[in-house]
Amino acid sequence: WSRQLFNDEKDKNSHLYSKKSDFRMEYITLEELEHKMTDNRKAEKAKIQQTLAKIHNNVKRLQRQLKDVKPTPEFVEKLREMMEEVENAVNGFKEEQRLIYEELLKEEKTATNELSALEKKIETWALGSSAIERIFRLPSDRVPVDKTLQNHLPEEVVEFERFLQQTGGRQGGWDDYDHQHFLKVWTKHKGKSSYIEEALEYLSGRTKEDVQQHETWYQEFLILEERKKKSIQKWKVKKQQEKQEILKQKEKSEEVLKTENLQQAAQKQKAEEERKAQQAAVEAWKRHKEIEFAMKQASRLKEEEEKEKRQQKERQRQFQLKLLLEKYSQQKEEQEKLQRLEKEKREEAEREARKRIAAEEISKFQERDLHKLELKILEKQAKEEEKIEKEKRLAKLREKVEVHVTRDPSRLHKPTKGWEERTKEIGPTGSKPLLYIPHRAIPTWRQGL
Repeated sequence: WSRQLFNDEKDKNSHLYSKKSDFRMEYITLEELEHKMTDNRKAEKAKIQQTLAKIHNNVKRLQRQLKDVKPTPEFVEKLREMMEEVENAVNGFKEEQRLIYEELLKEEKTATNELSALEKKIETWALGSSAIERIFRLPSDRVPVDKTLQNHLPEEVVEFERFLQQTGGRQGGWDDYDHQHFLKVWTKHKGKSSYIEEALEYLSGRTKEDVQQHETWYQEFLILEERKKKSIQKWKVKKQQEKQEILKQKEKSEEVLKTENLQQAAQKQKAEEERKAQQAAVEAWKRHKEIEFAMKQASRLKEEEEKEKRQQKERQRQFQLKLLLEKYSQQKEEQEKLQRLEKEKREEAEREARKRIAAEEISKFQERDLHKLELKILEKQAKEEEKIEKEKRLAKLREKVEVHVTRDPSRLHKPTKGWEERTKEIGPTGSKPLLYIPHRAIPTWRQGL
């Protein structure tokens, strides 16, 4: 039993938790439900263990009290209270578990009924009857009633067939199992609304609205079927009348046929006499043709014998010619074979020579490439060393030339050092004031400063 349970769990997990399953989206709901039920079982187990631990502690405490019994009313009252507490705890736990088990049994019974209903439904599907296949076909697959048949059938019959095609057949789109249970319960309650609750117990996966819609469809189905039966009855009566009229017309036509048959018999006798005369003429013509054919056959045989002799001579001449050709072709083939062998030997020698020359040339090219590669490596190293030396020289020059100047925006508005030198006072050698000091023109961007 444990092994079977283990195998069932393994199969369930392999399907339920498979990431590559085609029904992964449907299995996600079952996976979430299983996780929820697992959490509930763990919580229930922890609660039961806590309750059992409490009862166990009370029983241990009672056992410890019984080891040291004191014959006093207070002690006896205390023991009675402890025993009542333990008994109440045990009875409460049993009652709680009993209610849980009853609820689980109800759920199990409901699940069993649903599973049995689904199994029967699947068995019904597996039968593959044509009626069930017509029910589950898509609307695009339904074959409409032939228009030529509609013209000959009564209007009520066509309307009933169209109703069946549009609503899913004689079960209204339901499978045979659900429809039979619906009819059983509906007939039992004689169409009263009280049948819905009982019907839902048998129809797993169906809602109250589905049952009400199916009831409306079934009532319309009964009305149209009754109209169809009455229309067919009327149609049969009409056909019977038409049949009687056809029989009367047939009797009249039979009399006409009898007179026509007599005339045809006379004509037939006359035609038979003419046929016999023609047959005698044909027989005479056939005998004449047979004699003529025999003479032609004799001359043809003689010609065939002569022709056969000529063909025999021709075959002998061709056979001798064929032997000569075969001998010539054999000699030619041997010569070609010798020439081919000589040619292969020459080509092999040429290939060997080319291989040897190619190997020598390849070794020369390899040595030349290796020498060029070494030159390139040396040239690259020299360039790198020259680049490093250049960088060092530039770094030294930068250290010598580099000037650190602080930023002073007001320097732009100050006079330059050259201007200051020009505007300095002249020394004691000059006795007269300078009336005009030549200087360079002031740039336009600095004028007015």
